[in-house]
Amino acid sequence: MAKYLYVYHGGTNPETEAEQKEVMDAWGTWLGSMGAAVIDGGNPVGISSTVQSDGSVSTGGENLASGYGLIEASDLDEALAKAKACPILAAGGSVEVAEAFDM
Repeated sequence: MAKYLYVYHGGTNPETEAEQKEVMDAWGTWLGSMGAAVIDGGNPVGISSTVQSDGSVSTGGENLASGYGLIEASDLDEALAKAKACPILAAGGSVEVAEAFDM
């Protein structure tokens, strides 16, 4: 099985405790539906900084990451199919999918 990195971008934050519970339940259901394929369920992330080749540092970017996850799938098509059920999509966000290689 190959490993795939999910990088979550965007999405809205729930405004009430009830909305927060609903969102967290949706994430739990989605991750639970993948079972043992979930290597690392991930976490939300803060504002990113980028170190350029000249050593300069910039904050933010055009498409800020809002979280990550790591899953196993037989191929890219399966990883993409699993990503299509991600709750961040319902919040207006997106999922970037990339194969992660062991070194």
